[in-house]
Amino acid sequence: MNRPAEIKRFLISEFLPDLSADQLDPDYDLLATGVIDSLQVVRVVNWVTTRYGIPLDQVEITPGDFRSVNAIDAFVTAFEETRNHHVHA
Repeated sequence: MNRPAEIKRFLISEFLPDLSADQLDPDYDLLATGVIDSLQVVRVVNWVTTRYGIPLDQVEITPGDFRSVNAIDAFVTAFEETRNHHVHA
């Protein structure tokens, strides 16, 4: 399963159980629409950092990083690119 699909599956199972993956637009703003609030962002951050092996002490996190499926995917991609750059430097 590709990462955006996996992120969608998590968000739907936790916060949008009445939707299918096809119904969740990857740019849908989960914060502005009230689907997730600041406390629920913590759950999303915990899942993302655990699932993708991102150490919290090595990243700067803002709520905007977890605003949508695409934002979460971009956050993980940015971490992976930074990690790969440091490994190959």
